[in-house]
Amino acid sequence: MRVRIAHRTTYLYHQSVALGPHRLRLRPRAGRDLSLLNFDLTVSPPAALSFEADEMANMLAIASFTGATDTLVVESRAELDLSGTAADPPPLDPAAQAYPFLYAAADWPGLARFALPAYADPQGRLAAWARGLVRGAPTGTLALLGDLNAAVAAAARYEVRLDMGTQGPLETLARGIASCRDFAVLFAEGARALGLAVRLVSGYLANPGGSAPGTATMHAWAEVFLPGAGWLAFDPTHATMGGHNLVPVAVGRLLEETTPIAGSYLGPADALRQMLVAVEVSA
Repeated sequence: MRVRIAHRTTYLYHQSVALGPHRLRLRPRAGRDLSLLNFDLTVSPPAALSFEADEMANMLAIASFTGATDTLVVESRAELDLSGTAADPPPLDPAAQAYPFLYAAADWPGLARFALPAYADPQGRLAAWARGLVRGAPTGTLALLGDLNAAVAAAARYEVRLDMGTQGPLETLARGIASCRDFAVLFAEGARALGLAVRLVSGYLANPGGSAPGTATMHAWAEVFLPGAGWLAFDPTHATMGGHNLVPVAVGRLLEETTPIAGSYLGPADALRQMLVAVEVSA
């Protein structure tokens, strides 16, 4: 499937402000099932752009500005081919087919921090919720993760939320309302409570012309490292497994590490009047 993605973010200020450097994570990550054919990035007012990769191999564009402005517009356009299919689950290493399993000693140093919970669970409520999904010992690893994915999807009603920040997993369970990033965090923390290595992903849902949650905005999901399969995508907003319809842009242990646009300005704290985001996915 060939997909075109146009992503425009507009910041409107009450008055002219001096923009500090902005870090832009907007370039899709090429991979086994994703070929990036074209990518274009424009910034207004004009900025000097430099490019680098961060420690997670996310491509960063650093925008440096001069002068003052009351409007900032960042627009990216990408054309890509997705070759994955919603096929059978990938084969796992025999040692990882049943849960619980141990990661290989050679892999663990690079995976350990991804298995470390990012949110406090002082009373063990989240851990108990996640362990309650384990049907037996041993149990099928993919079946368990499928149950976790479905349980997260059923735990809350989807809402579009454009303001900054992410709910903690216990807050999502208590409120029963969540954005895609809240679903992703709840899934990640649930899997980490089970001892699994998980990273969070921001990107796009490749659903041209569709209206499913995440289609007209940036989307968020999680990836679990499973020996034999590598980083396997789970989208708890839609209770799906595999990345055949997902376009990753940035990955990190924390969702904050995948923020598409991060920067500063010199001016009053309340100078920002409005942020507008528009995403269009077409075939």
